[in-house]
Amino acid sequence: MDSPQDTIPDFDLKVDLLLRSAFEAADEADLVKQLRRDKDMAGEIVLEGNQGLIGYAALSNMVSPKGWLCLAPVAVDPAAQGQGHGKTVLAMVLKWAKDREATVVVLGDPEFYGKHGFSTDRAARLQTRYPVKYTLLAGPGDDAPQETLIYPAAFSDLD
Repeated sequence: MDSPQDTIPDFDLKVDLLLRSAFEAADEADLVKQLRRDKDMAGEIVLEGNQGLIGYAALSNMVSPKGWLCLAPVAVDPAAQGQGHGKTVLAMVLKWAKDREATVVVLGDPEFYGKHGFSTDRAARLQTRYPVKYTLLAGPGDDAPQETLIYPAAFSDLD
């Protein structure tokens, strides 16, 4: 039987391959690698199927506000898209965050994330370097906090 250290590179490779197949560029795969190197990764959610890894989500620690998490990237294997796996991955993310009473910020399609537990209304008062109209919030409470978002350093490479 493999030790946990022996399985980590295999896991990393599977995630890397999924991200590279789900996105046109390597930016998301590189982001995950950098978040891991910087020790900013709070958690990684995976959805496995009969053929292996089909869904993935990364949660990293925001610099500010302390205790908040950033959801990025989220990916589903292109061969498995349109089958509800993205919804399943997001439900797993929200349960993981709820168990930890964590607030989660995501930058993405308001229509998609809005259907799956994230709110643009709750994010309306956030200050961010990214477009606030694409910023959504999930987590404890129903308020619209007034906070300034500072993302982990790895996100600077995406600009």
